[in-house]
Amino acid sequence: MTQSVVSPDPQDMLPAPAAGLIAPAFQHNAAIPSKLLFGLLPIRRVIPQDVHSVLDYSNGATVALAGLSSNRPEARLAGALLGASVISVSLLTDYRMSLAKLIPIEVHEALDYAWSASVIAAPFVFGYRKRAPLAALVHIATGVATVLGSMFTDYRAARGVGRTRAA
Repeated sequence: MTQSVVSPDPQDMLPAPAAGLIAPAFQHNAAIPSKLLFGLLPIRRVIPQDVHSVLDYSNGATVALAGLSSNRPEARLAGALLGASVISVSLLTDYRMSLAKLIPIEVHEALDYAWSASVIAAPFVFGYRKRAPLAALVHIATGVATVLGSMFTDYRAARGVGRTRAA
């Protein structure tokens, strides 16, 4: 079947139930689907990549601000480093809301899980859980929210850095 550049095929406007997406297929076609983390995906991916991108930046700012507003130097250092790290990775990831498309989306997804574990562990590892309880609470809650958000994100690459486009 031929398709006009101006008018997309009506089938492209329907949801893609086989892919487990809620978003319409025109978003599905707008970027390159990522490979499954560890080759297994037991849940539906319902959070669009652009929403996840915004959350990456806001989570980094939240963790940094919570740490920097603390009176404990270890909470300030952990917040600044963890916040800057996720924002830096986001700025370099192969998705629409980045400055450079250097980090493949699959690597970004794995880094999301590692970053989340680091944010959850930081108050315990650096010992500010009891001395800076608000910063610790924000860090732990942000880490848990990031794990959950990452599990449900439909990761999409903008260019397919590190691999070829699927036909």
